[in-house]
Amino acid sequence: MFAELLHCITEKGLDHIAESILSYLDAKSLCAAELVCKEWYRVISDGMLWKKLIERMVRTDTLWRGLSERKGWCAYLFKGKHGETPKPNSFFRTLYPKIIGNIELIENNWRCGYHGLHRIQCQSENSKGVYCLQYDETRIVSGLRDNTIKIWDRNTLQCTQVLTGHTGSVLCLQYDDKVIITGSSDSTVRVWDVETGEMMNTLIHHCEAVLHLRFSNGMMVTCSKDRSIAVWDMTSPTDISLRRVLVGHRAAVNVVDFDDKYIVSASGDRTIKVWSTSTCEFVRTLNGHRRGIACLQYRDRLVVSGSSDNTIRLWDIECGACLRVLEGHEELVRCIRFDNKRIVSGAYDGKIKVWDLQAALDPRAPTGTLCLRTLVEHTGRVFRLQFDEFQIVSSSHDDTILIWDFLDAPLQENPALPVAGTYTYVGR
Repeated sequence: MFAELLHCITEKGLDHIAESILSYLDAKSLCAAELVCKEWYRVISDGMLWKKLIERMVRTDTLWRGLSERKGWCAYLFKGKHGETPKPNSFFRTLYPKIIGNIELIENNWRCGYHGLHRIQCQSENSKGVYCLQYDETRIVSGLRDNTIKIWDRNTLQCTQVLTGHTGSVLCLQYDDKVIITGSSDSTVRVWDVETGEMMNTLIHHCEAVLHLRFSNGMMVTCSKDRSIAVWDMTSPTDISLRRVLVGHRAAVNVVDFDDKYIVSASGDRTIKVWSTSTCEFVRTLNGHRRGIACLQYRDRLVVSGSSDNTIRLWDIECGACLRVLEGHEELVRCIRFDNKRIVSGAYDGKIKVWDLQAALDPRAPTGTLCLRTLVEHTGRVFRLQFDEFQIVSSSHDDTILIWDFLDAPLQENPALPVAGTYTYVGR
């Protein structure tokens, strides 16, 4: 019926309608459609439907978008570069399976622990250690134990700027396209121009070390060793005012995260507390960790936390239930991040572990299958990490920043055996 309808449409010269119908097909169906008849093959080719399929994937999937940028074929998509000769449909027909091959390779590299490794030696003169970091395509911004913020070029891995002003270790930071905001053991929060490095503002409120901060959409939340949480309104880099102080934890507040609904905090008092973002009123406490909590991330309904009881816990923020306990680290879990597929954790045992998030959320999944890989390269405590589909960037007490590259991993002659010098992993 469908084939007859499409045949009638093309017979009447309404190729644009046929193209519109066929453009909804996935790759497998598009392959099948090409084999139906020469007319269908022509419509698919003239309509550049393989290009449109790739463009649809790039628009809707971050892995495809990132891959298009890293491999360079984004230049041929959408309107393309000015003056670039358009590629024929056959180019995109051949490109599609190559992309699928790249994606399968990346997934296999994550599963098996195959990665390229790039190392930045921070060369701190006195106190060694990199407490915090954030990165993008062009830079890595790091906060160091020696009181400085160092900015590194992603391509050359050279230090391009050193920001000074804090009189204590830089314990936390976040930046966007306008500012870098840092918190320090000197009890201050400082605001810097992201391009020039000029110090624009200093916030003096906390009476002990500022341990963590987050900002978004005109709001910032900071937390401190003084057991308090401060909520700030950010009108501009130079106009930041204190909105509310949240008190309730009985020990240092080590980490905060928030969205439009909740502020989430975790403390050395072994608890996670949930507060309303709009009213700053207390909502509930999540209990379960047996020792202090060092790190967490919150997104949608899920909170993932790491503790000095050496475990990671997954929580439903709405009901307060602990969904899963992940065990495997041998010392305090210091940093944790997750996306839709994975949890990545770093600990004082010097190890980074990669966990299967979807399996961890399935109560039927056996505990022994949850840790996909343990990565060992740091020679000191792992303090902070960030990751995306292609890489992990981590920092440590060993004064290094490591970039673990799962896209351009060295080729494995025998995937079952590690190749000396290219990567290191240990079993679960």
